[in-house]
Amino acid sequence: MGWAKPAYNPMIQIADMKRLYPQFEYSINAHNLSSLTFSGKLAPHINMPDYFIRVTYRLGKSPRVKIIKPDLVEDPPHFYKKSNSLCLYRPDEFIWKKEYSIAKIIIPWVSSWIYFYEVWKETDVWYGEEAEHDINIEKIVND
Repeated sequence: MGWAKPAYNPMIQIADMKRLYPQFEYSINAHNLSSLTFSGKLAPHINMPDYFIRVTYRLGKSPRVKIIKPDLVEDPPHFYKKSNSLCLYRPDEFIWKKEYSIAKIIIPWVSSWIYFYEVWKETDVWYGEEAEHDINIEKIVND
């Protein structure tokens, strides 16, 4: 796929984000140096509002993405209520690997999610790919 690199450690994740999304800031957890957070604005289209998002990542775990601003409508589609995070993919079909790049994979998926969400608010149709959420998927994501 071309996404993987060996030993994609936090410093490489930060370098990728700085290069591809310089508007994002980052912080490293002082108690766990393999845990980082990226925060910044993202707008998938010129006619759509800016979204302030936060990506939380711990090495070996799937990144979690939260929309900080603007507020989402109540009960949006493709959203995990328990963790208050976006559903970007089915965890039983795509398994995050520590060799993957947040900047190259997750941020483009977030941009797509925002685009489909904005269109959904206007049309009540989700044009992105969909999969039913079941209790097992919720458990995988929220653990």
